[in-house]
Amino acid sequence: MSVMNWPDCSKPHWIQCILTTTKSLSALTKGQFNAPTINEVAVVIVGENVESRDIVLKRRDDCRLQRVYETHRSYDALQYPLMFCRGEDGYHFNIKMVNPTTGEETNKKVSSMNFYAYRLMIRLDVDNHLLRYRRLFHQYCVDMYVKVQTERLNFIRFNQSKLRSDEYIHLLDAIATEGHAANIVCLTILPATYVGSPRHMHEYAQDAMTYVRNYGRPDLFITFTCNPKWPEITNLLLPGQTSSDRPDITARVFKQKITVLMNYIVKQKVFGAVSGWMYSVEWQKRGLPHAHILLWMFDKIRPDQIDSIISAEIPDKQTDPEMQITNTIPNVFKKI
Repeated sequence: MSVMNWPDCSKPHWIQCILTTTKSLSALTKGQFNAPTINEVAVVIVGENVESRDIVLKRRDDCRLQRVYETHRSYDALQYPLMFCRGEDGYHFNIKMVNPTTGEETNKKVSSMNFYAYRLMIRLDVDNHLLRYRRLFHQYCVDMYVKVQTERLNFIRFNQSKLRSDEYIHLLDAIATEGHAANIVCLTILPATYVGSPRHMHEYAQDAMTYVRNYGRPDLFITFTCNPKWPEITNLLLPGQTSSDRPDITARVFKQKITVLMNYIVKQKVFGAVSGWMYSVEWQKRGLPHAHILLWMFDKIRPDQIDSIISAEIPDKQTDPEMQITNTIPNVFKKI
């Protein structure tokens, strides 16, 4: 583990962890505790509060150090000089939204998520050079994602009164137990709208339990896995790139595929009338997502009907030509 501290900083802003192994594994643990074979980009944030990340520069005229914070317009060019060799401005707070019909600026400001989503888009008439940097592009995406999450957390932290966090039941219970609020530490409450927060995960878990309580056990469990050889992915790759170099394409294509799949199951009723459904998306190594889908059917499936539903073979081009149309119907592998 290597830790890098900037001058006049009490805590490290970045920690880079490298996991290696030199010991041979026994036959019992082989395949369980192997070192990762794929290098992936990740960020480890130290501390409970997300502190501001910055760059420390040394001026040419003197030996003084100057900080450039992550919300400064020059942060992206200083942190990634290869990607922004001309010193293009990055995200800052003073970017105004533009009315697409009139072209005039509005009073609303552009968020960091909207700004970087705009930068990562694929345009037919413009060559987006950011999409050609492979691993550096991965680092850039992870870095900017942390910036987006930091902006969201700061908004929640400084707008607790608007979120009415003082009315949460646990805070009221703590005040009632202590008798007074003098010893209650001022905490930042994450609402359920913040994706990944404990309240958000608890809300989804309660929704899942409600399905089971109302509809009983699910009838079908379907696993839908992303295929990096899908033509929708390979056709958009630049020369010399693989699917692991473009997680943006993989995520967008998988989102469209899972939407088409759910419409095929629920609206076209390929398994019958569906009374309820839910799915969860997980991400594997190399950035390949897969979804676990639960289905509740109006007509319960009997044990003697299982063999007519389960399919464990690749569709044949001659007998099942409709399953080869990847643009409209994705290949589905079903299992109970």
